[in-house]
Amino acid sequence: MDGHIKGITILGSTGSVGTQAIEVVKQFPDKLKIIGLAAKSSHAKLFQQIQEISPLMASWDKTQNSKTDMTQYQNLYSEISDMCTNNNVDIVLTATTGITAIHPTIQAIKSGKNIALANKESIIIAGEQIISEAKKHSVEILPVDSEPNAIWQCIQGEKSEINRVFITSSGGSLRSKNLDTLGNSTIEETMKHPNWAMGPKITVDSATLMNKVFEVIEAKWLFDIPWEKIDVIVHNQSKIHSMVEFVDGSIKAQIGPSDMKSPIQYALLYPDRFKNPSINQFNPLENKNLTFEEIDPRRYPCFELGIETAKKGNTWPAVLCGADEGAVELFLRGKIKFSGIFTILNQVIKNHIPIQSPSLSDMMATFQNSYTEAINSKV
Repeated sequence: MDGHIKGITILGSTGSVGTQAIEVVKQFPDKLKIIGLAAKSSHAKLFQQIQEISPLMASWDKTQNSKTDMTQYQNLYSEISDMCTNNNVDIVLTATTGITAIHPTIQAIKSGKNIALANKESIIIAGEQIISEAKKHSVEILPVDSEPNAIWQCIQGEKSEINRVFITSSGGSLRSKNLDTLGNSTIEETMKHPNWAMGPKITVDSATLMNKVFEVIEAKWLFDIPWEKIDVIVHNQSKIHSMVEFVDGSIKAQIGPSDMKSPIQYALLYPDRFKNPSINQFNPLENKNLTFEEIDPRRYPCFELGIETAKKGNTWPAVLCGADEGAVELFLRGKIKFSGIFTILNQVIKNHIPIQSPSLSDMMATFQNSYTEAINSKV
């Protein structure tokens, strides 16, 4: 690696991935520097981050009512698009949820910035445009999600054809819950993930396995892998983050601790690897029992529904994203039972009339319409 310090803009700096990315950057002050921080409504946390990091730019939603007085940092305030295209920025880390990162991501790519991708919706809804623009502008898409990141690591240096990809799933927080009472699981139970510390939305998606549906779509776009070559298996221990089988039958697996800092660091410092004392190391002698299971469709009905819908292409993946966003929001607000997430997904999907060869605006409108329909569902 040359002496250049990579400049980073973090979209969603106050969320789980954003805060862990800041911890990674702090470990490598001679290699990484935060240029911009953006958060929507967590003004108090953003205020603390600005004080601690002194970025060149910051962005927050001024329309949100805030108890935190941000006026002293008004001189740092920048539009998201400016933060993503600034000359000091090399990598834009998209660590938000929802579709707000899509346009900034495309703008960043067009200005030659590499994208550390942690926002699933961007690639699901705008995958075609993002991949196309990245090729056109010689920009790298650096996957941050642990499973796509693992696939990416496994295929480094490989020129042979991929036979199969195994995306692993922890099974989520409710994997051991009795099936008879699963549908009545509380928010508190659902939030207690046994392996990972994640934001509320992805923790619920992990319990329904919708996050794996999204990762299958990601793998298809990011690595150009056909649907039939992507398998999802339950691996409770979350130590093997994904596996790739090549045509000769050889399998490469990426193994490591259940720690998001590891894939974040790989993406930000790629292609170099450096020791980070804050990341625990994997000890095989302490992990003697690594297990793999098939997905139980009774426990995870959203998974099969999601995969079937995603495979239809066109506007269907946008429906999945929007309906899931709305259903999970209702669950987290205590408006529906856990079982209501599947009911709403199923209902919104059944009502959808697809658009053939959709534009990006069609995809975003479909997401928004499906979200609104889900939020207004009577379950």
